[in-house]
Amino acid sequence: MNLTTRILLGMLLGLLCGVVLQWLALPADHFLRTFFLDGVIAGGGEIFLRLLRMMVVPLVLISLTCGAASLGATGKVGRLGGKTIGLYLLTTAIAISLALSLALIIDPGLGVGELETASYAAKEAPGLKATLVNIFPANPIEAMAEGRMLQVIVFAILLGLALNQAGAAGKRILAVFEDLNEIFMKLITMIIALTPYGVFCLMVTLGSRVGLSEITKLGVYFFTVVLALLVHLAVIYPTFLRVLTGLNPLIYLRKMREPMLVAFSTSSSGATLPVTLRTVERRVGVDNKVASFAVPLGATINMDGTAIMQGVATVFIAQFFGIALTAQDYLLVIMTATLASIGTAAVPGVGLIMLTMVLDQVGLPAAGVGLIIGVDRLLDMMRTAVNVTGDGMVATVVASSEGELDRDVFADPDAGAVIQPAQSSAPTQ
Repeated sequence: MNLTTRILLGMLLGLLCGVVLQWLALPADHFLRTFFLDGVIAGGGEIFLRLLRMMVVPLVLISLTCGAASLGATGKVGRLGGKTIGLYLLTTAIAISLALSLALIIDPGLGVGELETASYAAKEAPGLKATLVNIFPANPIEAMAEGRMLQVIVFAILLGLALNQAGAAGKRILAVFEDLNEIFMKLITMIIALTPYGVFCLMVTLGSRVGLSEITKLGVYFFTVVLALLVHLAVIYPTFLRVLTGLNPLIYLRKMREPMLVAFSTSSSGATLPVTLRTVERRVGVDNKVASFAVPLGATINMDGTAIMQGVATVFIAQFFGIALTAQDYLLVIMTATLASIGTAAVPGVGLIMLTMVLDQVGLPAAGVGLIIGVDRLLDMMRTAVNVTGDGMVATVVASSEGELDRDVFADPDAGAVIQPAQSSAPTQ
């Protein structure tokens, strides 16, 4: 079996196992719960996530430093940054516009009856000044230790530009970084081979805890978000790719299967970043100079899936509380969600924080967030898969516009595939 098939098999078996464990309703002190579910399975899933997160900061630092050093020699840094950020903001604005349109057609908040509101304490979002200041690291070592990715990105770009300007000394250090980049890519390949087992553990945990009754109560809202996510994934991204590059979107989507499945399982663009970066470079054919800049930045600020959730949730909450929104309010929602995708990028719980900001802008009660928390875990998985697909699409479009896309690699179905080592067929003595 190829890697994608094994990941899907691990996902389905894990989900089935988790549902069976939930159906058994085991007591808290039962052996299967204490040793198997809360011990082996939960521990296995956490180890897999830690292995992925272990790679994020060093990979971004090393890969982006190499890319920035190469871009510094050609003077492309500013142009590349403008294209990348502009495309991310454009796709986010389209995502929330699509979500609002579908929600206004479907009306997910009408006739849902009584719903229990879960308690939710909204965290305060940073202001504009704090957002801009916090992009720049006062202590890059501290930024790396705490995983502040925007600060790591800025430091890596500045370090790469400095290496480019440092003459012979810069070339010597850059050669070391390039060797380290190859080593880390190999390490990522080793970790990716473990993905089916990590996904199995994560899906067992999810299947044992997901509340199917919550989905039933919020069915119209849930499926409106899912529909918007699918349209964005299957229509908007392929259209951008076809129009701006002339590439076959089906080939691109097939090559992005592994990052999409890992993102779906982990619900984290950051944790999926090593897999996304390797796929975009080795499978899609984007040069490291572009991929190392666009993909980490996208994992930090690209919130298309989250913007879709916000658009549908805004309409749902407004309809549930019987509050009418004007056309001006909807435009304000689009602007707020698009700009907030950068402003809240480094804050934990980014999706719900962004939603409370949007609700506040149009006068809706922030307590409405409590209505949708019950199904947000499943929706978070889906929107994260959409986000990483968008990261790769933007990187591919920008690389194509800069002449940094290897179209032969893109067209090769086996390029960069994770191949399991074949068993030896030599006769035994």
